[in-house]
Amino acid sequence: MKVPLLDLQAQYKSIKVEIDQAVLRVLESQKGILGPEVAELEKQVAAYCHSNHAIAVASGTDALLLSLMALGTGSNDGVITTPFTFFATAGSISRLGARPFFVDIEPDTFNIDPKAVSNFLKTECSREKEGVIHKPTRRIIKAILPVHLYGQCADMVAIGEISREWGLRIIEDACQSIGSCLDNRPSGTMGDFGALSFFPSKNLGGLGDGGMVLAQDSELAHKVKVLRVHGSEPKYYHKVVGINSRLDTLQAAILTIKLKHLNQWTKTRQKNAEIYDNAFHGINEITTPQRYPRSTHVFNQYCIRVENRDELRHYLTERGIGTEVYYPLPLHLQECFQDLGYAKGDFPHSEKAAGKILALPIYPELTSDQIEYVIGAVMSFIRQTPASVPL
Repeated sequence: MKVPLLDLQAQYKSIKVEIDQAVLRVLESQKGILGPEVAELEKQVAAYCHSNHAIAVASGTDALLLSLMALGTGSNDGVITTPFTFFATAGSISRLGARPFFVDIEPDTFNIDPKAVSNFLKTECSREKEGVIHKPTRRIIKAILPVHLYGQCADMVAIGEISREWGLRIIEDACQSIGSCLDNRPSGTMGDFGALSFFPSKNLGGLGDGGMVLAQDSELAHKVKVLRVHGSEPKYYHKVVGINSRLDTLQAAILTIKLKHLNQWTKTRQKNAEIYDNAFHGINEITTPQRYPRSTHVFNQYCIRVENRDELRHYLTERGIGTEVYYPLPLHLQECFQDLGYAKGDFPHSEKAAGKILALPIYPELTSDQIEYVIGAVMSFIRQTPASVPL
């Protein structure tokens, strides 16, 4: 049996008529850039996320970048974030000449640890008339950039308290977490900005790149809207330098159709996660995803922790089961960030997670036979592998 990590063809087949009709309408209109479907998607995503504003952009990476730009982030600034995330989180900071300041994650949820954020500010920063200053580098700390990893909200209550205490902005990397909530507050709406991604593998994915900026403040939302079209307002008149980051009308049309199905797809992902949880319950060699008590998990990924991760992955691959490692090398150890001065051992929870995390298939179109096949293969590996120290 073959079980891919993700089967987008199965998803397409389930809504083919709707998707094809939506695509055909765009082709017939020939309004490929910021057509009416883009405005409609912005309206629907804003309503879905209970956000005051939603601005469609070319990718989740650009959603992060434009949020930082709207806050005026530049070469003298720093942003606090996590090293255990996709590269775009810190890459967007660096692209503006600012510096990412990493703090470690919580060992159970893999999200940024608010205590680590607080300790960093208390030990390495000071309040001065220019703002919050990182003492060794004299950089102004502009914002905190938490990531809602794998589809579960970070502890935004604690992060919100820290931001208010220190007067810092918040940009939520919600690229993996559309539909997730903390205390009934949707991800991406608990800070100044929220960044969504519509990359094809996301729970709400297009046929290519796409993203959305969520904003609660009208002035900040307007800044993003101007910045996404080269800083032009009105057309051909530029008070600021922006970028070209517009969501294609074709992508918006596809995403509007898929958004109607998102709640059901999320419920199915949660059901599949529960099946895995029950199957692996009590198995010392496997740690299943930990839920933050007040947060809903939408399972963009279902990641287990195992001691012999690489061996298990090879074993599953041989049996036709797709897996992935999110993420094998924390950002503080990436070659391009060596000039930041971090070293192995600086963020032990992130480093440990990188060595033990393995994502299993979780997509909504999985059949019960496929799930049982995955479970059977994992359990077979565990039975054949010498006992190791529980995680």
